[in-house]
Amino acid sequence: MKNILSDILLSAAKKAFDKQKLASSDFPAFGIEEPKLSAHGDFSSNFAMVMASLQKMPPRKIAEAITAEIEDTEGVIDKIEIAGPGFINFFINPCAWHSVLRTIYEKDEKFGSCDIGKNRKVQVEFVSANPTGPLHVGHGRGAAVGDSTANILSFCGYDVQREYYINDSGRQISTLGRSVYLRYKELHEEKINFPGDCYQGDYIRDIAQKIKNENQIDLLDEPEEKAVMFCARFAADDILADIKNDLELFGVKFDNWYSEQSLFDSGKVKSVLEDFKNKNIIYEKDGAFWFKTSEYGDEKDRVVIRNNGLTTYFASDIAYHIDKFDRGFERIVDVWGADHHGYIQRICASIEASGQKEDQFNVILIQLVNLLRNGEPVAMSTRSGEFVTLEDVVKEVGADAARFIFLTRHYESHLDFDLELAKKKSNENPVYYVQYVHARISSIIRKADELGVKEIRYDDKNITVLKEAEEIQILKILSTYPEVVKSSAELLEPHRITYYLMNLAAAFHSYYNKCRVLSDDPVITKNRLFLVLAIKKVIRNGLKLLGVSAPEIM
Repeated sequence: MKNILSDILLSAAKKAFDKQKLASSDFPAFGIEEPKLSAHGDFSSNFAMVMASLQKMPPRKIAEAITAEIEDTEGVIDKIEIAGPGFINFFINPCAWHSVLRTIYEKDEKFGSCDIGKNRKVQVEFVSANPTGPLHVGHGRGAAVGDSTANILSFCGYDVQREYYINDSGRQISTLGRSVYLRYKELHEEKINFPGDCYQGDYIRDIAQKIKNENQIDLLDEPEEKAVMFCARFAADDILADIKNDLELFGVKFDNWYSEQSLFDSGKVKSVLEDFKNKNIIYEKDGAFWFKTSEYGDEKDRVVIRNNGLTTYFASDIAYHIDKFDRGFERIVDVWGADHHGYIQRICASIEASGQKEDQFNVILIQLVNLLRNGEPVAMSTRSGEFVTLEDVVKEVGADAARFIFLTRHYESHLDFDLELAKKKSNENPVYYVQYVHARISSIIRKADELGVKEIRYDDKNITVLKEAEEIQILKILSTYPEVVKSSAELLEPHRITYYLMNLAAAFHSYYNKCRVLSDDPVITKNRLFLVLAIKKVIRNGLKLLGVSAPEIM
């Protein structure tokens, strides 16, 4: 509808210019929004205001000139009013909303999709948790956001690849190996004073026990350095296998698992650093090598090779992000924890220094999740190893509830996740509230079939029987779905889909409580069935983008 009104306004403005009612044919970008008050119409445009400086006329005079030339050939406008300083308010003919039902039926699973991506290659990298311990609920939120963002971008015409970056190199892996090795020694009845900087969780003991049970060689007979390295690799592989399993149970599958160590093995890190040295982007100072990130907007330069000759994490991250573009991705989206905010500018610097544009790189920052049970905080401490894992949450509340609730707020906002609420079969539980609509409509359609209504189709002749205020409101909401999906893709904000579905569910519940779908009037029944079937299709489509199922029975 916004597109139709935009075309109508532009056409009218051109006619007004041709008749010399306007001084300029240059029409800047303008907005068409839904007013907060229904008394101001269905839509309102600031077209006259944004034109005022060019036309050198009062906005209200411009609005009068434009509205005088409006031709509504499609019959969508019921009334036009000029309000305040020059807002153009449109009141839409109720019958104009009915056509969205036919569009939903024709496009079915594709309703809401678009081609803004033009098949451009986009990589979404998310979760990428170090393989040093199980995934926790914070990782779960990042997984839900990353996977849904990838779904939405794909639905909007992008060629999307999902990637998990495995941090299988560096100090944290050495610490993991040392932690497991010390627990291994304990299993052989050695008394160990376990260091506080090692990984504390029971899973470390479990891995040590696996090594003892499965390994033919006694690691105590090996040089300690070799034994620690063996424990590190064994533990990382074991933890990564569990991570993959947890993510699969959560409905997340990656197209590619990319090893940090492979960047060193292939010589990528070394070649990138040498290239930057040759370009004088990296310089030597105090025995270390520094990247001139301050020349690219960072607050200071950053070390890439320490004075002991070891590379920093930043060095491998530079190589990794350059490699993404080398693989042909035109845009990359990273999903990070909010504590990585300060890291964004230095990665932007490396991307710009490599010859790519900074706007080809987007970062989604995920805020913390406060896990609750009946409103009371659930204690979590990664240092002590006493924390609720993503696996625990999924097993308790289910993947659908977890994913949906993770997406009920903007990812930059803290999220309260109540485990007991997520299990409730009531309208308090947001995922149940939405899924129930899909299941309820499925039940209505089955009942209609039992009553002999076998075919649900668009009734061009009688569709106007859908005239109740609640029906028109639902039609309006349905018509906005493509715009919501598009904006979700453009802004990388999957929570917009969640908000939309809850709004549509609320409209259905209100409608269902007031109007009988299966009435005594066969014409009304058939058209209302077509309406609720459209609602069902859109809810299914939206839930699919969120990675949540649409049950037929609940």
